[in-house]
Amino acid sequence: MGILLDFTTFLVKNIGILINPFHLRGNKNMVFIVGVGGIIGAILRYSVGLLFANSHPGAFPLGTFAANLIGSFLLAWLTATAARSPKLPKWIVTGVGTGIIGSFTTFSTFSVETVKLIQGHFFFMAFIYILLSLLGGWAFSFLGYQSGRRRGLQ
Repeated sequence: MGILLDFTTFLVKNIGILINPFHLRGNKNMVFIVGVGGIIGAILRYSVGLLFANSHPGAFPLGTFAANLIGSFLLAWLTATAARSPKLPKWIVTGVGTGIIGSFTTFSTFSVETVKLIQGHFFFMAFIYILLSLLGGWAFSFLGYQSGRRRGLQ
């Protein structure tokens, strides 16, 4: 009973966040900044999708693959750079990291494209897509992090 009461108290105290996200603690403009970044990232993601568009079944989903690798590198670079540059404003890190890069990369599209490949009986292509996405994402994150640690913001 105590756990339920604690959970109910938590919900009542924090329900304002669910109803009004601008009621967040800290910078009240952060939601707006992330939203603007999200718009930018979504437009960039859509553009990459158009650039690498493929329409035949079983084709390697190059647009999503490219967006996720680029995003892995950039987010890791930003994370390492922010750690080395304490004067870098939090709103920039959050706006770029969560807003732009967060909406540019897409795990959901990766998942749906993988399911479509499997449903179309393109098992080997699905396996290669999963393998390259995971290994490539880790490699690009590693490279981005190392680059950000070495250089940071000069």
